[in-house]
Amino acid sequence: MAMNGTDVLLLVNTGTAAVPVYEAVGSQRDVNFDEATEEIDVSSKDSRAKRVLPGRYSANLSLDALYVPTDDAYLALQSAMRDGDLILVAREEEETTTETATALITSLSESFPDQGEATISISLTIDGEWTEVGS
Repeated sequence: MAMNGTDVLLLVNTGTAAVPVYEAVGSQRDVNFDEATEEIDVSSKDSRAKRVLPGRYSANLSLDALYVPTDDAYLALQSAMRDGDLILVAREEEETTTETATALITSLSESFPDQGEATISISLTIDGEWTEVGS
């Protein structure tokens, strides 16, 4: 059955690595979870057909939200970006945390248009891979 995108949120650790406390980034508008596998081309002159093997796995995510300068999750992301630290993130679906990962914030931008809503856009790269909760 199809799912309403409203039911999927990005959570950020606002606690410590030893005792994580996951909070949703406030006023989320859009979150994208991307995963990819690079291909290794093992084709040869023996055949016209392309032959491939699975290569390196990668995962990225991007977040667009309204700018809420006092939001704890946003402040944790901003601090990790400025300090060059990795941060723990989680994926929540229908109020259940399904996966966690460690991520590097690769970009963080804030937009303040005249007579418009203030927004943030954040891109993260997963260090390693997602871990299913309960695994």
